[in-house]
Amino acid sequence: MKKNVLAIVALAALSLTACKKENAAVETNETAETTEQTTDAVSFKIDAGASKIDWIGSKLSGSQHTGTIALQGGEVFVTDNALTGGRFIVDMNTITVTDLTDAEMKGNLEAHLKGATEENADHFFNVSQFSTSSFEITNVVEENDNHMIEGNLTIKGTTHNIKFPANVSITANEVVLNSEEFEIDRTRWNVNYNSGSVIKDLAGDKVINDNIKLTVTVKAAK
Repeated sequence: MKKNVLAIVALAALSLTACKKENAAVETNETAETTEQTTDAVSFKIDAGASKIDWIGSKLSGSQHTGTIALQGGEVFVTDNALTGGRFIVDMNTITVTDLTDAEMKGNLEAHLKGATEENADHFFNVSQFSTSSFEITNVVEENDNHMIEGNLTIKGTTHNIKFPANVSITANEVVLNSEEFEIDRTRWNVNYNSGSVIKDLAGDKVINDNIKLTVTVKAAK
């Protein structure tokens, strides 16, 4: 029997219990046990070049930055034409900012997010220590022609279970998963830089919102 192995992720809480369509934050839970795959389960390999995570981070003042993170690999399982499990590995070294055109500003922000110096290594994702994040599917429920994907998201060595809505398309040779935009609370994964809920008396123009908006796109082939 194939068995999903619980992996460590760095992005990720892409940890939720309820999700609304209008970018509502999803509640975080503790980790859930993965589901053993039956002998009938078919494995589809993640196409890293066609898969990504889009992110939006914002300040309390309203300004925001957008970007992407690439998937390193993974697989999904299909049983009787239904998604039944899988694991995505996220390459945190690929954090990219997409809204800045000035090369220096773009490079500086990407370096800060990755923690490129000893001083800012743990401000955000500390990729030198946590080069990957992961998401492992623990349950999939069909809801009104859509799917609710539940799984364990690991970022910076911390794991929480999350849920997010997604459209899942399955053919004989390909699985495509496109999530709706959803939010996670970054502080649950110890990403605390300039968080108003963690750092008290922080000036308003410096406060970065705890919630990060995420959209997940995954393509996998047999």
